[in-house]
Amino acid sequence: MKQFTPKAWPRKLRSTEWFGGTSRDHIYHRSWMKNQGLPNDLFDGRPVIGICNTWSQLTPCNAHLRDLAERVKHGIYEAGGLPLEFPVFSVGESSLRPTAMMFRNLAAMDVEEALRGNPLDGVVLLAGCDKTTPALIMGAASTDIPSIVVSGGPMLNGWFRGERVGSGTALWQMSEDVKAGNISTEDFLEAEQAMSRSPGSCNTMGTASTMASMAEALGLALSGNAAIPAVDSRRRVMAHLTGRRIVQMVKDDLKPSDILTKQAFENAIKTNGAIGGSTNAVVHLLAIAGRIGVDLSLDDWDRLGRDIPTIVNLMPSGKYLMEEFFYAGGLPVVIKMLADSGRLHNDAITVSGNTIGEEVKGVKNWNSDVILPVEKALASSGGICVVKGNLAPAGAVLKPSAASPHLMQHRGRAVVFEDIDDYKARINDENLDVDEHCILVLKYCGPRGYPGMAEVGNMGLPPKILRKGITDMVRISDARMSGTAYGTVILHTSPEAAVGGPLAVVRNGDMIELDVAQRRIHLDIPEQELAERLAQWQRPVEPPRSGYAKLYYEHVQGADTGADFDFLRGCRGAAVPKDSH
Repeated sequence: MKQFTPKAWPRKLRSTEWFGGTSRDHIYHRSWMKNQGLPNDLFDGRPVIGICNTWSQLTPCNAHLRDLAERVKHGIYEAGGLPLEFPVFSVGESSLRPTAMMFRNLAAMDVEEALRGNPLDGVVLLAGCDKTTPALIMGAASTDIPSIVVSGGPMLNGWFRGERVGSGTALWQMSEDVKAGNISTEDFLEAEQAMSRSPGSCNTMGTASTMASMAEALGLALSGNAAIPAVDSRRRVMAHLTGRRIVQMVKDDLKPSDILTKQAFENAIKTNGAIGGSTNAVVHLLAIAGRIGVDLSLDDWDRLGRDIPTIVNLMPSGKYLMEEFFYAGGLPVVIKMLADSGRLHNDAITVSGNTIGEEVKGVKNWNSDVILPVEKALASSGGICVVKGNLAPAGAVLKPSAASPHLMQHRGRAVVFEDIDDYKARINDENLDVDEHCILVLKYCGPRGYPGMAEVGNMGLPPKILRKGITDMVRISDARMSGTAYGTVILHTSPEAAVGGPLAVVRNGDMIELDVAQRRIHLDIPEQELAERLAQWQRPVEPPRSGYAKLYYEHVQGADTGADFDFLRGCRGAAVPKDSH
């Protein structure tokens, strides 16, 4: 295990190149900053801390982050630093089209260049909605200045007619119930307000809460950060303490490269299995690892998740929501249970300066129905499962804790949708040739295909199937699905259809075999026929010709390596740019 040794303080900081002298250029930089009313002694060599804020009213999950930024500033000032808040591109999953995932890399580029080009010695990363957390961490990993995450926190529980309403999860459930005739459209509309009744991100174990948990499990956030509700006063306290801590991190020179070791990623992968975390964590952690230079692969996800029980009883895998998870003790309890069972690298360093094992000593589980004992786990092997075969040579992923056990070994006839528009046009057709034993196949929804790899993999079932009382079928695509979704859904099939992967040549009536225990996904046609189909394949649509879409299409890599841009992988550091004045 890599050991961290704090550097001596005081020493010359990066911001001194901008503010620490009497030359014309130093005076230029300081004088403009002083038009904000900053006293002269704030430029005396103290750490300058950036607050990277993804606040935006277009990103509802992050619309409360202005207040948290002020709390972070209080902590920074108390610890003797100078806080400077700045905005970056905010990626909101709920509104941004064609999909927020298309712009994760753009947001990461924004963060990276803001950190590299400005007089910052450290940064607090204010994140919330799904893609903002990985985007900010990716940018920080690329520059490698002291960095710490504080999350916006989840919404309060939703309640409708005496039942918990989980944001996202209830949306998928009720949408299917309307199609099945179980509830009315009026009921659905009445439940809408209950789904999002306070500031914050999804209150299920969706991607936002998963990535907040991943930040904590990686060691990039203070212990307990992940689960505090957005409107709880303790969320403000967490922001305040984070502001204090980043100043000391700068003094110690504790950087992402000291924290984001292979062992830290292994801890996060195991934690993801224990919490029933989102499949989106796969692409995000692979991308972060690629930025910091850690060798992480899909095989690591499968290897490390095989014996991890899912012990957090939250939607979409279980029945509770993030509010109860926090009251039960939150992620520190899960980490302690994994650590005590010998499953974690307990000596992995965290932003606190302590090891992850030290951080969770003494924590207790206050509700064993929310955080379950291992013998009552939702799934005994809940980690993300990676299946491979001639349909997915580079792999595809499945979330066992959200899948149906009776479908984990299945053979079915393919019902193929050539793209998302074809799916939308035909799925509700009563004449669609489909039964509950079929496998729904969706093409051209991967990183290049949509473009952007939208969350459409959890295809809604045909109404005539739902009316039979069937609520799950095997579904296969190169898309993603929301962390709030559920079902026996094979995702991220790689290589994707848009680059000529085998998924592109699946035809209606082909038989497909899924065997999760054997980690196998197989298109049951002769090898020679598959080769002939692939040789005859032609791209069905022209790639984008201009703008960011063109850049994205030409440089995005496959889901199996994190869907990052090929030219952004690797840590490039934060050398001081030349002064042009």
